[in-house]
Amino acid sequence: MAALSLQEISTQLESPNLRDRMVALANLRHASPEDAVPLIKKVLDDESLQLRSMAIFALGIKPTPECYSILVRILENDPDYGIRADAAGALGYLGDARAFEVLSRAFYEDTDWLVRFSAAVSLGNIKDPRAHQILIQALDSKEVVLQQAAISALGEIQDIESVDQILRFAQSDDWLVRQRLAEALGNLPTPKSVSALKYLEKDNHFNVAEAARIGLKKLEEIGNQV
Repeated sequence: MAALSLQEISTQLESPNLRDRMVALANLRHASPEDAVPLIKKVLDDESLQLRSMAIFALGIKPTPECYSILVRILENDPDYGIRADAAGALGYLGDARAFEVLSRAFYEDTDWLVRFSAAVSLGNIKDPRAHQILIQALDSKEVVLQQAAISALGEIQDIESVDQILRFAQSDDWLVRQRLAEALGNLPTPKSVSALKYLEKDNHFNVAEAARIGLKKLEEIGNQV
């Protein structure tokens, strides 16, 4: 099927048929950010949450100067928690350091765990070391997925100081938490990281053991094997 022209996409985004609008939005994946963003904006307030979610994701991967302010507005004001979470996630894709304050505020103030989860993940994606305190706090969350997000993000920002705090998850009952720990330790070159990864390499869950093996190899490659 031939790709639609920008004019055809623009027209189809106004179709009363949701499937037409979704196909049109998907067709923008080949367009430049400059061409795509004005058209993505047409469906940011669509009645379909699924289409809005797709549009917000698209803003994160088609960055233009205005994407940042649009996503901040959605994160701070949208009544739907799923849409706010999407906006937090898309800000992480942009990798814009300005998002640190906005994501931090969302983590502390949003009442929904999904938004806080997305904010924690994105703090890792923008690799801002100032996120240390927030992520350490997230380790104490009652929500296991928030703990997972915080462990991953601490690895992403290469927060060596956090090693002692995250090692307590080496015996977590949740194998995904142990896997996230192994992945994070592969970015945190310390003697304790090596010891913990050797321990996790013997884990009875294949994914955890494999992540630990990869983590040890990474530490070896960057010349920090102790």
